[in-house]
Amino acid sequence: MQKIKKISIIGDGGWGTTLAIHLAKKKYPVVLWGAFPEYVSEVQKTRESKKFLPGYKIPESVQLTSDIHKAVAFGDLIILASPSEYLPPVLKKLKETSYKGKIFLSVVKGVHPVSFKRMSEIIKEELGNVSLAVLSGPTIAGEVAAELATTAVIACSKAELAKEIQKIVHSQTFRIYTNNDVIGTEIGGSIKNVIAIACGVCDGLGLGSNAKAALLTRGLAEITRLGIALGGKKETFYGLTGLGDLVTTCVSPKSRNRTVGEALGRGAKIKEVLGSMSMVAEGVITSKAVYRLSRKMKIPMPITEQVYKIIFEGKDVRKAMHDLMTRQPKSEK
Repeated sequence: MQKIKKISIIGDGGWGTTLAIHLAKKKYPVVLWGAFPEYVSEVQKTRESKKFLPGYKIPESVQLTSDIHKAVAFGDLIILASPSEYLPPVLKKLKETSYKGKIFLSVVKGVHPVSFKRMSEIIKEELGNVSLAVLSGPTIAGEVAAELATTAVIACSKAELAKEIQKIVHSQTFRIYTNNDVIGTEIGGSIKNVIAIACGVCDGLGLGSNAKAALLTRGLAEITRLGIALGGKKETFYGLTGLGDLVTTCVSPKSRNRTVGEALGRGAKIKEVLGSMSMVAEGVITSKAVYRLSRKMKIPMPITEQVYKIIFEGKDVRKAMHDLMTRQPKSEK
């Protein structure tokens, strides 16, 4: 396996920019790629991503570019950090570059709404059998950028590759674990965004801590049920990329998905909520994918179903909560 000395990050949103800052502080040469030349030029001048990560200076050592060929040619490790809905077109651009022989790390969370494929599956479908690992966990970007204590997981079927990337990302404030359950890691990191929208609705309606705890706990049951059916390991869903990520996303005031849900709970419409945001709330499109997938696989996911109906069918949020509470009583299993 080749030695990783230089790193390219594809995607200059909040998480991609945070990782650029983090890795530059670890003295790695970093190139950060963004799709929009004007915004890249602005960030080059100010050394701050005011749109996606305001308040954090990007070190001078980080090179910024809108030339994807230059970005891919630079790095030994290519970190994919585009929002899930934009990943397929980004991969098509990347396919035209000198990407072969590179090592890839996906930090993208989501499930494709039509094919139901995980992000690592989409990456390999487009780029072939590249060396690929996945990073996921309870990682609010601003907290990582501020060097507050954070943990995450590198998941990869190849233990040697997982350990190599672990050494690169790990620091005193960003503790990295490894596992070999890519399926469970990606499913946990994706569906938690849907449950976070439900918890945000709960906050917006002012339903209290009991209701929110119930949504979080029963949401974890839904994630685990589907994840195991897809081939994930049960223990993964009770680890950092399952329960850990779920808790952070459901309770943090900085969570985009919880914030979307809160606005919906207060009576806002989904179009106006999304129109007011500069960053992507992955749980919106993921709710459609997971709802369709759960129906296809005949796996009950009542919270996900109600989130889908609120967002895509305009269902009243109070009616959705009422329907959750008045379902047929059952065992907790």
